[in-house]
Amino acid sequence: MVLQNQLDRGVAMKILVTGGAGFIGSNFIRYMMEAYPDIEIVNMDILTYAGNLENLAGIDENPSYAFFRGDISSSEDVGKIFSSHSFDAVVNFAAESHVDRSLHFGPQVFIKTNILGTQLLLDAARESGVARFVQISTDEVYGSLGPEGSFSETTPLAPNNPYAATKAGADFMVRAAAHSHGVDAVVTRCSNNFGPYQFPEKLIPLMIANAMEDKELPVYGDGMHVRDWIHVRDHCKAVDAVLRSGRPGDVYNIGSMYDVPNLEVVRTILKHLNKPESLIRFVKDRPGHDRRYAMDATKIRDELGWTPDNTFDDAIQKTIDWYLGNRSWLERVRSGKYASYYESMYMGR
Repeated sequence: MVLQNQLDRGVAMKILVTGGAGFIGSNFIRYMMEAYPDIEIVNMDILTYAGNLENLAGIDENPSYAFFRGDISSSEDVGKIFSSHSFDAVVNFAAESHVDRSLHFGPQVFIKTNILGTQLLLDAARESGVARFVQISTDEVYGSLGPEGSFSETTPLAPNNPYAATKAGADFMVRAAAHSHGVDAVVTRCSNNFGPYQFPEKLIPLMIANAMEDKELPVYGDGMHVRDWIHVRDHCKAVDAVLRSGRPGDVYNIGSMYDVPNLEVVRTILKHLNKPESLIRFVKDRPGHDRRYAMDATKIRDELGWTPDNTFDDAIQKTIDWYLGNRSWLERVRSGKYASYYESMYMGR
């Protein structure tokens, strides 16, 4: 494959990373620039409430990195960046990504960013001859599982909330571009991420932040909603493998294959922080809350040789240590644009 050969030979390549100021995108940029000294990365991000250039502190001083503030759902912005650069690959992390926001604020912005934005990027990538397009999707497109089994790449899509529905729509547009226009495009669907720089509306950083301050830890319903949890660094390593060696037109599930109830996650955090379980407060469940997700990541392990480096317990400890060591970052984020909203209600995935 072209990209694999370039990396193997140490040939410089340029990648457009969209949504690179967000949690996963910023971690991916850090990972790639550490792994490949000759790589060039352009980061396109509109800087919504969850996008933070502080996530890239230090990286912004690297001459091989550039930032462009732009909206993937703006044809003008997309046209500007593709006319200014010649990219070897596009990795699309940009998305409206929170279930509760899609339920409470409406799906319009999710449709605009997640579906229209993805299509504009696909069109621009095709017209400019980009060698590979990687679409970052989610396990939520599969819907909810029963008590047994796991999602495979052939599981029919059955999204149950507006966020997941728009991500599924984007996946179908990527598939259509590959089959109709021959775009070399690959989709990754990952389980729940956690780690450094995660905006504290999500379950794990919110629980850590509240526990650090001895605040109540709100848990939806009975707390027995099951998720597959993966450290963000392991996700980045998997996306790199797909970028380099994934088969054109394919889908790859990414997950640790360690699925656990949310309540157990919260209790684990409290244990690591030496805080009492009396801080847990059960709150009304959110509408349409999927009961269980579990990922079968056999395909990416067998075909691309990827395996996660972190156990769940080690990853939780690393994540807690990061938040303890970056209280000032957390305080600045929590006092930002949407502070009053996520302080007033639980917004865990």
